[in-house]
Amino acid sequence: MTARLADIAAQAGVSEATVSRVLNGKQGVAAATRESVLAALDVLGYERPVRLRRRSAGLVGLITPELENPIFPALAQVIGQALTRQGYTPVLATQTPGGSTEDELTEMLVDRGVSGIIFVSGLHADTTADMTRYDRLRGQGVPFVLIDGFTDQVRAPFISPDDRAAMRLAVTRLASLGHTRIGLALGPKRFVPVVRKTEGFTRALRDTFGTTAEEAEREFVRHSLYTLEGGQAAADSLLDGGCTAVVCASDMMALGAIRAVRRRGLDVPADVSVVGFDDSPLIAFTDPPLTTVRKPVTAMGQAAVRALLEEIGGTPAPPSEFVFMPELVVRGSTASAPAGLGEVPQGEIVRKA
Repeated sequence: MTARLADIAAQAGVSEATVSRVLNGKQGVAAATRESVLAALDVLGYERPVRLRRRSAGLVGLITPELENPIFPALAQVIGQALTRQGYTPVLATQTPGGSTEDELTEMLVDRGVSGIIFVSGLHADTTADMTRYDRLRGQGVPFVLIDGFTDQVRAPFISPDDRAAMRLAVTRLASLGHTRIGLALGPKRFVPVVRKTEGFTRALRDTFGTTAEEAEREFVRHSLYTLEGGQAAADSLLDGGCTAVVCASDMMALGAIRAVRRRGLDVPADVSVVGFDDSPLIAFTDPPLTTVRKPVTAMGQAAVRALLEEIGGTPAPPSEFVFMPELVVRGSTASAPAGLGEVPQGEIVRKA
């Protein structure tokens, strides 16, 4: 091995230590130097390590957290179509409970020589996660784009909806219908979209009703899971607190909120209004059709592909976050606040007979 390092170093005109760093995927080596070492490997007839083999120009990895929430397949479809039009083939890698982690899927895609990776709602959105994993990926020369989440610890293109504006749209609509006790059901606190939605929601309550941020979070914000069951649990707590309207951070949670309302013998929207987030496929056909904040999936997916192809082409834009404005879609799950219901003491919502 020492003889090989010496041969490669002599051919490339660099030190053996530099050759070792390149072969082991370490950072701190200039791109031109890295290419000289790889070229020396080829000239001398040595086989490149798997992670350093020439990348196929046609493969782009797409890592999503799961596919049960219909917004992820919708986003994957947009991204896949955009990549196909540009001559690339998308490789979908999905995390599942008890299955492969994001790091394992990333390693698998890199080993298969993808030209780049798009991460959707990945660890970059988790404020408690170690971001050096993305530095290592960049050190391996793999371009990537991050969707739904932001951190200034990673130099890369980020694609996000305006979560704060989304909550303002929902609160403003419900307030115009006479609702004064409006709740928010969303996911765990550690995720960037959750932090932003909470900020937008509490600011909207402050500007509309004069509610302090502390009071708003204590009385009107409930953290749960991004599932139907999570939405039901959060909504139950908000209904116990006298809320006549519930804003949910996903359409799946909104369906859970509707179930919570109905299990109390109440009606949506006559007694309680519900607003979702995403505008997932088929959500317009629920009973009642769901009022929701539409996530700009098409624009976000296409922007992610453009940003990645610029990275692959060697003409990347400065690392920044591209933020897209959502849209409120009014359907049948929201209506005027029921007379007097907003003033019912905490825990005493009247149930239908």
